[in-house]
Amino acid sequence: MSSRLIKPLSLLLGAWMFLFGFLKFFQPIRGWFDIQIQQSHLPHEAIIAGKVTEMMTGALFLLPWIWKTLSARGRDQILLLACLILFTQMGVAIYVHLQPGVPASVLPLGIKPPVIPIFILLLGLFTASGVWKKWRSENA
Repeated sequence: MSSRLIKPLSLLLGAWMFLFGFLKFFQPIRGWFDIQIQQSHLPHEAIIAGKVTEMMTGALFLLPWIWKTLSARGRDQILLLACLILFTQMGVAIYVHLQPGVPASVLPLGIKPPVIPIFILLLGLFTASGVWKKWRSENA
């Protein structure tokens, strides 16, 4: 992946993750998300943790492009941290989608197969790969 795609991908992931975390505080998405967590047999604390960490991940993807005095190394470290958190979140999202007790009606776009989490996971992998390759080439 070209390093020129790092910024657009991280901005896209940042906007999506922050927005989706924020929207989970409001109905009807709030109710759908609560049902997803409950029917997945995850702990009740996962409801607030999921919302807050999605917003935090989105902020981490956006931060390097807002904080102008951040060094290139600092930007890369923040983006890699955001990708790591994103991978964990999408792993949980895939788990939730695969639970038989979670109805498709409470999932994004009503799609039961984990298409959306896998797509976001792939975007995160492309971003992390680009950052890692850029970081290695600069430090070689």
